[in-house]
Amino acid sequence: MITISDAAQAHFVTLLADQPEGTHIRVFVISPGTATAECGVSYCPPDAVEADDTELEFTGFNAMVDEKSVPFLEDATIDFVTDQLGSQLTLKAPNAKMRKVNSDASLNERIEYVIQSEINPQLASHGGNIMLMEVSEEGVAILQFGGGCNGCSMVDVTLKDGIEKQLLEMFPGELTGVKDITEHQAGEHSYQ
Repeated sequence: MITISDAAQAHFVTLLADQPEGTHIRVFVISPGTATAECGVSYCPPDAVEADDTELEFTGFNAMVDEKSVPFLEDATIDFVTDQLGSQLTLKAPNAKMRKVNSDASLNERIEYVIQSEINPQLASHGGNIMLMEVSEEGVAILQFGGGCNGCSMVDVTLKDGIEKQLLEMFPGELTGVKDITEHQAGEHSYQ
């Protein structure tokens, strides 16, 4: 479920050496499955272990995950990176905002998963996002742009060369195109 690099494992062992015996780490998601989901790591003393926690064994310590966070931490990675600016612990959880869907899920669910886990994080750097409104009978994904994408002069390029290309490659034979139904209004919110 969670991959912890050797460097991060060594870092946790060092941190836990200064804690009371039996202390683990806890990996969690606050507001899992929502756009505001946040992941974190904390100490987990023995009296904070819950009966329904999932316990993951690593070299020199265990990681506890609460029941609600488990499906949202699938494919999560924790690393300890050192560069010219110093060292930092990084936690990446691509499924925190939306639970990973199975390959046999509906086309709408699979498209929504790709939007939330891959496309919206890219658009967020410009303050934008998209929402799937529906998939037409002809297999066209009807999208609505929001945030900085609404009114952006590059929205057509983003739609055709970015989003449509990516979705058509991921859903060949199921999706035939992408259409924007947003009534674009340029303003201070638009990405320039």
